[in-house]
Amino acid sequence: LTNHFLIAMPGLQDSNFFRTVTYICEHNEDGAMGIVLNRPTDLQLNDILEQLDIQPSARQSGTQTVYLGGPVQSERGFVLHSNDREWDSTLHITPRISITTSRDILESIAEEKGPSKTFVALGYAGWAGGQLEDELIANAWLNGPADESIIFHLQPEKRWKRRPSCWGSISTCCPVKSDTPDRFWRPGKPVPTMNEASRRSQTRERRPHGYQKRAVFAATG
Repeated sequence: LTNHFLIAMPGLQDSNFFRTVTYICEHNEDGAMGIVLNRPTDLQLNDILEQLDIQPSARQSGTQTVYLGGPVQSERGFVLHSNDREWDSTLHITPRISITTSRDILESIAEEKGPSKTFVALGYAGWAGGQLEDELIANAWLNGPADESIIFHLQPEKRWKRRPSCWGSISTCCPVKSDTPDRFWRPGKPVPTMNEASRRSQTRERRPHGYQKRAVFAATG
């Protein structure tokens, strides 16, 4: 399901994923990781730059909203972006979309030399091997091919309702009483690999919307 969206079905009542859209960055037999796309926080990129002592060349370069990317490692920063170039800790998802966790991409954005399209998030969503498949069988999610315009351009409040017609309807479904099993992993590297994922686990971090957290981006060099 790499480069797919997960649309939370109405019956999925877990507060971390209720009516969310998650972009899957990596998925294989060892697990999956993704970024939730429709949970904006009260933070702007300028707040993150200030925490990291990065001075933007123009104040408006850091006015974009920062999102809550998931309940795992919610202080860790992730940037989904177009493949204009590569940074120190970049994972290529498709020929057009990558994810980076290193500080150098923020420095480039601050200097107005960053990617043409960016989505900044704190935290990620993760599943151990077989867990996501079980949740799909339980009718917790609707999945379908990702749409780049939804990631980078569509307003967050419209992302859950906006989906290709070929995906089918999410207006009705069997109720799913899911507390999202606590089988998330702590990544050993800025972008977690699936082998690491299968060996590590940690419980969800429940933080209120708008929680003022200190962002962590991997040092470069």
